[in-house]
Parts: sequence; C-alpha cells; structure tokens
Amino acid sequence: MPEVFAPEIHASAVDRPVPAVAWFCLRSQPKHEHIAAEHLRRMGDVEVFNPRVHYTRSTRLGPMGVTESMFPNYLFARFNWQTGLAKVHYATGVSGIVHFGEKWPTVPEQAIEEIRAELETDGICELENPIEAGESVEIAGHAFLGLQAVVTQVMPGKQRVMVLMDFLGRQSMVEVGVKSIIRRGFDR
Repeated sequence: MPEVFAPEIHASAVDRPVPAVAWFCLRSQPKHEHIAAEHLRRMGDVEVFNPRVHYTRSTRLGPMGVTESMFPNYLFARFNWQTGLAKVHYATGVSGIVHFGEKWPTVPEQAIEEIRAELETDGICELENPIEAGESVEIAGHAFLGLQAVVTQVMPGKQRVMVLMDFLGRQSMVEVGVKSIIRRGFDR
C-alpha cells in the first residue's frame, strides 16, 4: 500500500525527533477496541496495548461482570511509524491515529509502563466495589430487583449485608448477599 500521507512526527510539544519505533494512541471505531487490537496484533510488527477494566453492573438477571476498555474508543500501538503508519491507520476497527493537525504525538514508554503496573497479567484492572454501612445501594437481582436500600450492617464472613429498604409501604430490614447489590452511582 503506498504511503497516502507523510505527517510530521513529534514526540512532544518541544518537537523532539521521534525514534523509528514509538507508541501512538489510536482511536477505534465505537466499541471496537478489541477488534482493532486483534487486527493490529495479526500484523506481526505492531505491539498493541488495550488496557481493560472489569466491574459489576446491575441487570435484570442480577449482577453481571462486565469487561470494557479502560479508555473507551482508544488503544495504544507501538510500531515503526516510517513503514507502518498507513497500514495501522487503515487497519480494521481503527478509526485513526490521534494527531493534532500535522503533529502526531507519541506516548512515552513510561506512561505505558505505569498503566501496565496497575493491571493484572491479563491486561485487566479489577474494579473493586466494597460496600460499607451507610451506603445507598440498589438490589441487583431476584424479587427485589431495582429497589433502593441503605446498608446497615456488613457481614464479611458470610458475604452478606443487612439493608434497610422501603417495601410494600413500610421500612424493612433484609439480609442479602453482597453479590446481589450494587453501589448506587457506581454502575456505568
């Protein structure tokens, strides 16, 4: 594929020259970070970093684990910009390489390493959702689905909490499993 464009590549605002192989931030098509990452990996000469987060979301079926991109619609790729820019730019799932006019900034290696340090070996950051007494929660499953409640007591050994909720016109104390509640406002 012929080079369609020949941008000016700069490592930072001070316009330092860029090494031939550098990290770039890529914009993916909506919800296609994983597709773009897979196609870029198949190129062989492109290193891909698509950090993800795992958290619990409330659904009609109860709490569900969800894994999403840490940076929605963005991922990172390390490649030789002199030979691979057009190939990466037009890869399946990639919307474009982040640039500002004729400036194509690189991502410092240290920034990538700092993000990697926060992730598990599989590239996923587990977002904890510890519940504490006094917090507002939503029941995420079964008969009380969607009801709002306040945690009154946490029983960590039993993986249960006591909640106070309005049910059938009166306040009731109910013991539920920790996995059956979601902190209000935490759900994306």
